[in-house]
Amino acid sequence: MRTKPYVLLLSTLLALLALAPSAEAAENGEWAVYPAAARLGSRPYFFLSADPGSTLTDRVTVTNKTAAPLTFRLYGADAYNTDRDGGFAVRTQAERQTGAGAWIKPERTRVTVPPRSAVTVAYTLAVPADADPGDHPGALVALDERVSPGGKGTVAVGVQRAVAARLYLRVNGPTVPALAVEDVTLDQDRPLVPGTRTSSAVVSYTLHNRGNVTLNPKVELKARGLFGRTLLDRDLARVPAELLPRQKIRLTERWTGSPQFDWGDVTLTATAKDVRETGTVSFLALPWLAAAVLAVGGAAGLFGLRIRRRRALSA
Repeated sequence: MRTKPYVLLLSTLLALLALAPSAEAAENGEWAVYPAAARLGSRPYFFLSADPGSTLTDRVTVTNKTAAPLTFRLYGADAYNTDRDGGFAVRTQAERQTGAGAWIKPERTRVTVPPRSAVTVAYTLAVPADADPGDHPGALVALDERVSPGGKGTVAVGVQRAVAARLYLRVNGPTVPALAVEDVTLDQDRPLVPGTRTSSAVVSYTLHNRGNVTLNPKVELKARGLFGRTLLDRDLARVPAELLPRQKIRLTERWTGSPQFDWGDVTLTATAKDVRETGTVSFLALPWLAAAVLAVGGAAGLFGLRIRRRRALSA
């Protein structure tokens, strides 16, 4: 009997991906992870500051809400923005940690929490002497050692779940907020015959935190047509609440009702703290039928011009 190939998927920090900065302590209904010396939810995240070369100590609490004991692996992890929507996520234990995740050392890396109980574990955070100043976001992760079966067909899938408490560390020193709007593009979808249906366009752009502090960006989208007419002016909602240092994400925005015959510019303006940056792309909206007629007419005109020149030369 052939055994199925076995794939282990880490659904690490699904709770983190859904949490906003004002959320309660990270939990998934079965267990929760949060800073110690605080009741559940009153201090959902670690907010720390330190000088390069210093060592901090703190404690993390893991609460088991189930009727059976649970065993977890505790580890520190670097945070990053997801490609999907810019959400807050952290590295898995198998990935290389280069920031706060590498500096966090729990007193115990494996802990068993009795049913409906909590265990508190001390940890140290040793900041290297050559650490760059600014923000180094990360998390303390409690990874369930159980592997849940899943998947169908020829591949068996095992799933491990994890929950983590976010850690916002600032290394003291000069802070440099910097933001960029890069690679703005516009993809248009227009009808062949003008007026037969609504046209649309997709504006794509890269939001890049080029500085060393976490930013809370806001982005405004404007479109101007011929003679400076305002075609679109709105604040974008699908922007990450937090853009972490040195992170960049690709975002899109649909523009329903984009012009079918116009010429202008689309401008994205991103602001955060005292930073304001823009990115612009020009567009030409020309109905496909009209474009085809102009192309055929232009080709015919060039052909006629060449014929006349040949006749003039041979006369």
